[in-house]
Amino acid sequence: MRERSRNPRDRSNRERHQGRRVESESLRRQGERLPGNCIYGVLPVTELLRANPQRVESITIAEGVREGRFGEIIELARTHGLIIKRSSREAIDKMVEPGANHQGVAAAAAAADYSPADELFEGLDSQALTLVLDGVEDPRNFGAIVRTAECAGVSSIFIPSRRAVGITQTVVKSSVGATEHVKIAKVANVNRLIEELKARNVWVVGTAVEGAMDYTEWDWTQPTALVLGGEGRGLHRLVAENCDALVKIPMYGTIESLNVSVAAGVILFEAQRQRRKTTNKVA
Repeated sequence: MRERSRNPRDRSNRERHQGRRVESESLRRQGERLPGNCIYGVLPVTELLRANPQRVESITIAEGVREGRFGEIIELARTHGLIIKRSSREAIDKMVEPGANHQGVAAAAAAADYSPADELFEGLDSQALTLVLDGVEDPRNFGAIVRTAECAGVSSIFIPSRRAVGITQTVVKSSVGATEHVKIAKVANVNRLIEELKARNVWVVGTAVEGAMDYTEWDWTQPTALVLGGEGRGLHRLVAENCDALVKIPMYGTIESLNVSVAAGVILFEAQRQRRKTTNKVA
């Protein structure tokens, strides 16, 4: 992670006082891009401030909007001694990706770090439920998957370092800030990752359209890694062959498959349903 240009702990008392009030100022140049990474949208900025306020350098809020909508953002920013700027919506438009719906708020932040794969391996235990993405390329799909995974209690996601989308502004926005709560690691080779997971007694289960068992028939109470393929093509052949099992979601209409983010939700929440059922029986 790059060194932050501002550190609230190093400010004088006078600077702290100034940083805690909402400043009615425009950026030096209208439309100037925010330094570092730009996180935008009410929920993503809120989650960033809740989970990793140390990454935030400043908050920009659109002029003329009611502060009530941004109440928690303003309160959290003040708590952490962050500068809050005012700027026009048009200026914020130019800070974010073209056509993005920033909802009148953007945060200048240090870029998010990927977690080391070894760190994620160490976190795998008898209750492990992790996610492996085999080449998801659409940032909105990836963001939706991260959001779904976080809601389903998944704490780690592995993605390929090449031919796959990483953590971008669009991914963060689509995840509504879930990227701040789920550890994401890049790996050079998905097949080697699968072998490592197996060596750590984690069952590896992929998805397929044909020739697979119903996803409800798999015992998801075991330590499991769910492997999802990219849009359109699904899993790579070798990846599918290396999985311990392949599961499918039955289709009842004319379309052959679900969007990958929807499939993730269906399967992950079935996994948690089975786990809760087992836990309730034990209790």
